[in-house]
Amino acid sequence: MTFSAIRYETAGRIARITLNRPERLNAISAEMPAEISAAVALANDDDAVHVIILQGEGRGFCSGYDLKDFAEAPGANAGVQEMPWDPMRDYRHMKACTDHFSSLWRSYKPTIAKVHHVAVAGGSDIALACDFVLMEEEARIGYPPARVWGCPTTAMWVYRLGAEKAKRMLLTGDLVTGREAKDMGLVLDAVAPAALEGRVLQLAERMAGVPRNQLMMQKLMINQAYENMGMANTQMIATLFDGITRHSPEGMWFKEYAEANGFAAAVEWRDSGRNIPQGRDRKT
Repeated sequence: MTFSAIRYETAGRIARITLNRPERLNAISAEMPAEISAAVALANDDDAVHVIILQGEGRGFCSGYDLKDFAEAPGANAGVQEMPWDPMRDYRHMKACTDHFSSLWRSYKPTIAKVHHVAVAGGSDIALACDFVLMEEEARIGYPPARVWGCPTTAMWVYRLGAEKAKRMLLTGDLVTGREAKDMGLVLDAVAPAALEGRVLQLAERMAGVPRNQLMMQKLMINQAYENMGMANTQMIATLFDGITRHSPEGMWFKEYAEANGFAAAVEWRDSGRNIPQGRDRKT
């Protein structure tokens, strides 16, 4: 299978999926979500593979959806429609992305996210869909679009953190370091950069020695508990809300500001703590 946004490799009982857009800090392109799920399917269909590692090429894990394509580019695109918008058209598109990322959660084989430098916005959706997240101590994770222009469609924050800590992250849009994320219980471990690969392999190789059917049964049993808590319904609401955030008055301000000033300036305003212009106050 030929991929344009990822790379897929296997060695022994371990498969690696590498997000492979280093020139854009592995920002999510239109092709990347489906390629991730296709690679997960390859690993699940390969009887030699017991464990899947997900990582990013270059300087960081993933900087989220590519706002140069989706926010800065003039006019409508897959992420924002002309008004009035069709919410079900948006839902179909974003539900597909949610399902592609969630293939890491649904995978019959354990998945480990190896996070260096950043896993932000949609990049945190991808990382948190894995069974385990291992980070560099000073890497950063968070969902800044919670401030404007986004709602985490996989909804994994609440399932990993509980209500109060999930609110602490999503009502601020703050980033936390790997060390802080470990202390919060968001990720399994945070280690020095030089130790990250070894720590990931330690966990992967430990699980790789377990029969595939045992891994599958234990994972299905644990995941089913979360399904019984209403994960599918939560993801449906989150995916609908994500579309609304991009087409609300404030969401349209963000798009217009990015078009006029560049996505980096729009992100700087969003993340700075400045008030987000509301309703009719929005201006470029």
